[in-house]
Amino acid sequence: MQFGLSEEQEMIVSTVRSFVEKEIYPHEAEVERTGHVPHDVAEAIKQKTIDLGFYACNFPEEVGGAGLNHFEFALVERELGRGSMALNHFFGRPQNILMACNDEQRKRYLLPAVRGERMDALAMTEPGAGSDVRGMKCTARRDGGDWVLNGTKHFISGADHADFIIVFVATGEDDTPRGPKKRITTFLVDRGTPGFTIRDGYKSVSHRGYKNMILEFDDCRLPDAQVLGEVDGGFAVMNEWLYATRITVATMAVGRARRCFDMALNYSAERQQFGQPIGKFQGISFQIADMITEIDAADWLTLAAAWRLDQGLPANREIASAKLYASEMLARVTDATLQIYGGMGLMDDFPIERFWRDARVERIWDGTSEIQRHIISRDLLRPLGA
Repeated sequence: MQFGLSEEQEMIVSTVRSFVEKEIYPHEAEVERTGHVPHDVAEAIKQKTIDLGFYACNFPEEVGGAGLNHFEFALVERELGRGSMALNHFFGRPQNILMACNDEQRKRYLLPAVRGERMDALAMTEPGAGSDVRGMKCTARRDGGDWVLNGTKHFISGADHADFIIVFVATGEDDTPRGPKKRITTFLVDRGTPGFTIRDGYKSVSHRGYKNMILEFDDCRLPDAQVLGEVDGGFAVMNEWLYATRITVATMAVGRARRCFDMALNYSAERQQFGQPIGKFQGISFQIADMITEIDAADWLTLAAAWRLDQGLPANREIASAKLYASEMLARVTDATLQIYGGMGLMDDFPIERFWRDARVERIWDGTSEIQRHIISRDLLRPLGA
């Protein structure tokens, strides 16, 4: 692994960071206040991203993307992590799972998504099936040559803006020595399809303006042309294209932690108590030292996992470690920053309380900390027969 960035990679970092500072930061306070991203702001961010050549930068050049590798895309996500999730959503990174589209689906879904003409969202979680994907109750059954979908999905990020949804649905069940095991199929469902409703979800304290939505399927009829990948092959599609998305959570946690740390460091140098900067007191200076050490550790752990993907090396455990450590590191860094700011850290005059609230969800979505620990320990114990 190369520990230094190439000139091109340095340019990626500086370009995206500048974009976030100029195009995202100025709108954050308003989005935080209203819980809403104005349409004109969203479209402006999307168009400027397209003009910059970074829209769908996680897709290969052969389909119109920028062709960044996993390491370079991690650098992009790290810088985007400094800004509001609600706003940087329009920087545009369609789901890589769309690479599983067949020729006709590429024309209808993949290519328009890469060009920024259509937006997608991913739907897996249900009220009774979060980490337990096999426990999903949303089903699709055959009827007259079509598929009929019934059930509910919730916590679906980005569905408020999506033109189509990538949905994972149970399409059968097999008996195994360990009990019934559901077969999963992935479907492409267009907004406006009869029997398909998208409605507002829950009000979250984390990432205001980045809404979660509820999807309802009531005898929603779909033809075979809407199946992404193979029938009953949803887990194969998921494992090939989705498991690396946990790196996104880790990288964005690192970016947000660095922004928070910069504020803590500057405040420690400027804030005077007892005739000197508070950073001179060991109680503060040692916190600063711990924070930067943890941030750097999370950064390298995350980039190393992305590097392994680019080398074609197994990376499941490394990705889980990065997601686990970076998300928990962010919680510690935001909490320490708030403590350094004291009472003012809880006031909305500063974004510290927002960083603190936003950090909480990172240990839950895209696989809880407990699930990541399970993945890590299983990877270590299985070769030993345990």
